[in-house]
Amino acid sequence: MKFYIDQHGCAKNQVDGEEIAARLEDSGHEYVASAEAADLVIVNSCGFIESAKRESIEATIAIKSRWPGKKVLLAGCLAQRYPEALLGDMAEADGIFGNADLSLAVDAAQKTFEGDREAIVPAQPDTIGGNYYSRRRLFDFPGSTYVKVTEGCDNCCTYCAIPLIRGRLRSRGVEDIVDECRSLIGRGIREINLIGQDLGAYGRDLAEGGGRAPGLADLLAALSALEGDFRVRTLYIHPDHFPEGILEVMAKDRRILPYFDLPLQHASERVLKAMNRKGSPRVYLDLIAKIRASLDDAMIRSTFLVGFPGETDEDFETLRRFQDEAKLDWLGVFTYSREENTPAYGMKGRVAKKVAEGRKASIEAAQEAITGERLQRFIGRTVEVLAEEGVEGEALTLGRAWMQAPDVDGLTVVKGRFAPGTICQARVVGVNGVDLEAEPLGNEA
Repeated sequence: MKFYIDQHGCAKNQVDGEEIAARLEDSGHEYVASAEAADLVIVNSCGFIESAKRESIEATIAIKSRWPGKKVLLAGCLAQRYPEALLGDMAEADGIFGNADLSLAVDAAQKTFEGDREAIVPAQPDTIGGNYYSRRRLFDFPGSTYVKVTEGCDNCCTYCAIPLIRGRLRSRGVEDIVDECRSLIGRGIREINLIGQDLGAYGRDLAEGGGRAPGLADLLAALSALEGDFRVRTLYIHPDHFPEGILEVMAKDRRILPYFDLPLQHASERVLKAMNRKGSPRVYLDLIAKIRASLDDAMIRSTFLVGFPGETDEDFETLRRFQDEAKLDWLGVFTYSREENTPAYGMKGRVAKKVAEGRKASIEAAQEAITGERLQRFIGRTVEVLAEEGVEGEALTLGRAWMQAPDVDGLTVVKGRFAPGTICQARVVGVNGVDLEAEPLGNEA
């Protein structure tokens, strides 16, 4: 069976897609690089917010419409969240497969390919058991990958469907994660991005016999003990329980990057309380100041959520004032998506879509100037750039320095051609919007 994975959603979903591909290949099936060449197309869907759900559904319909003879397996978060509805309403899907137990991927693919139309959606397990499953094929640019360290989430923010889809917090063991990272480094991976719904909660579920559970600082210290030239970036740490011990680990090892993705979501205490979050402008500003005082080069990324039920003009102005004072290096902004079965679904005071979109645009316009100003400090400095791809028709390479996470931040544009996956030393000579411009200092490393 030749199969192709049509990937949607976040980095966590990408790791799932890579594991599905590995399990199918290990069972003798053949991965192909396009849907056109496949017998079976697996749509690895996202079910987090309305726009992402719509994108996954439209992709499924489009594939079946273009290639009616191919089998289509609708997998991923959307399948996990709405299995029966999809099985009943989407004739374009020849099978439904949730993401709670990827060891069933081969069975789900085989049944779909053979015409046995059903929904295979097991319940979320209580723990993450066993050793990691080696992902032979990575969907990132060469030299970089994601490593999932937790699954699920216990924070229960009132707007969020993650607990409905991926269940409660489950952490992998430190040794299991270190073993996977050691293997990836041995395969030539230069950049490891640690992901989970909330890395700040890592290990809370691993305490045994009343002993101390390992935390994120313990995990980073264990990764720091590995040999090799690599860099580790942490993504998604809930700010309400930031593990301050990680600052010391980062200060001791330049390979553990001082990059912080803190999804603050808002600054109005009233809105934060309605979101089931505990922060305030003062608390968050103090956290940002502490991080920057501990690590001079710290890069802080965040996300804001606007248009939450009950958000007033005054709440929004509080958020804008906070944005100006915090001067975050990177920022993503989203409008509220009303998700059924979440506590916020029935909240009063719904914000008009036009108003929410206007607030989003205002935040984005202000942030472009802030990010440009924050990036100025790198002009004249030498950075290591991980090359991703060349610019067609020009002697330029697009890549990322340590302060730029994949997919969400700006890029570093280097003059000259460097092979994808290699590291080049370059001097930053300018800022262009949210991108850096750099000149190489020699041949690729």
